[in-house]
Amino acid sequence: MHSHNSESTGKLAINIVENKDGALVCLSGRFDIDSSPALRDRLIALLKSRLPRMVSVDLFGVTQIDSSGIATLIEALKIARAGKTELRLQGLHDGLLRLFEFTGIASLFNASGQTNKDSGCEVV
Repeated sequence: MHSHNSESTGKLAINIVENKDGALVCLSGRFDIDSSPALRDRLIALLKSRLPRMVSVDLFGVTQIDSSGIATLIEALKIARAGKTELRLQGLHDGLLRLFEFTGIASLFNASGQTNKDSGCEVV
């Protein structure tokens, strides 16, 4: 039996699952100033490569987010809108949902709360 916990605590794990309509971006771990540049690069490459109709970013596994993480999501949203792609946030657990509602970010995105059963992201 092996545990996945040691991998996900220190940095952000990024898993992109592409489907016919777009892609699902599964995040787990710390989404902060150290990890946001890597996600930014992958999101921008995804959004510009094939102009998907919809990209969902699942934040269910995110343990911590800072302003650089939020800035990365907002930048990705601007690029998505320019390419006519819908960018959605999903899997917001209570702390993230409160933060995103308080800062007004939830209303920028089509953000949904904690519904990870249907998301396609595996929770370890």
